[in-house]
Amino acid sequence: MTARGWFLFSLMGVIWGIPYLLIKIAVEDLSPSMVVFVRCALGALLLLPFALRQGGLIRTVRCHWAPMLAFACIEIIGPWYTLTDAERHLSSSTAGLLIAGVPIVGVLAARVLGDAEVLGVRRVAGLALGLAGVGVLTVPHLTGGDARSLGEVLLTVLGYATAPLIAARRLKDVPTLQLVVPCLTLAALVYAPAAAASWPAGLPSTSVLAALAGLGVLCTAVAFVGFLELIREIGPTRSTVITYVNPAVAVAAGALFLDEPLTAGVLAAFALILSGSVLATASGPKRDAAPGSGQGVATGQVRDAVPGPKRGRRPVPWSTRQTSRAGGRVESLTGLPEERPGSTGQGDG
Repeated sequence: MTARGWFLFSLMGVIWGIPYLLIKIAVEDLSPSMVVFVRCALGALLLLPFALRQGGLIRTVRCHWAPMLAFACIEIIGPWYTLTDAERHLSSSTAGLLIAGVPIVGVLAARVLGDAEVLGVRRVAGLALGLAGVGVLTVPHLTGGDARSLGEVLLTVLGYATAPLIAARRLKDVPTLQLVVPCLTLAALVYAPAAAASWPAGLPSTSVLAALAGLGVLCTAVAFVGFLELIREIGPTRSTVITYVNPAVAVAAGALFLDEPLTAGVLAAFALILSGSVLATASGPKRDAAPGSGQGVATGQVRDAVPGPKRGRRPVPWSTRQTSRAGGRVESLTGLPEERPGSTGQGDG
């Protein structure tokens, strides 16, 4: 993974490790609909000027409205409400720990949808180590909640695991801001009526207002831009591995700011999660094409279709794309400009 990829990965690991605490504070005085509405509206308002400055926002929505609608529903409208509602009964650490199942569901969803990312033994081992680390953290923290709340978190996990695949497959050419702003705006409009119906009678406490500001600015506006850039940088499956880091951040924040105990089990979980993240986000080995397979064009060279010693001049199978450049006669491909795979009329192209 590149230095930029590691920076985005670390940033998202921290930023999306704190929303559970902020949501828990906010739902003490506000309804889940109000929390989601304010979070989405604030994030959309902050990012809208930048999206408009890019130009072409309306055209982008018109051309990509279907996958954008699916992404908004699966990543924001559904999961943000179910997670927020669940935290009325679950502790914030429990919610954060349960969300760590996203990478596993993401791998399964990628396989079902025929994703081309190759996992390999190393990345599977990384996913297993990360899950083991989350398990070490989960056992002493799984307290409180009921079947409905756990089901809501499960739905959240499913949405968080599936949405990156939509972004990578159908929205990879859409500028980040022109994807985020319409989705947040739609979510805010969806929850506006319910938020108005549950508007608080008095001004919420300072801690609640600060939690809403943190959710809207840091955990929504900044986080979404960073997460979509992370998907483009390292792929949809590996990007979800940040959910292995998030619960570790949540526990660390509790130890630093709330004097929660930092036990040996927590330190062991940190080691497992960190090791799992490194392995699970590692790039797979590069594969060279087998001699005679006709697949060597990926390196900018077209290899001879017949194995054997090289000769000075040798006929090459005829192709209209070749003769259009060589006056109807091609004897050797040596010296031709580099071409993309499939452009020579050989192999699978």
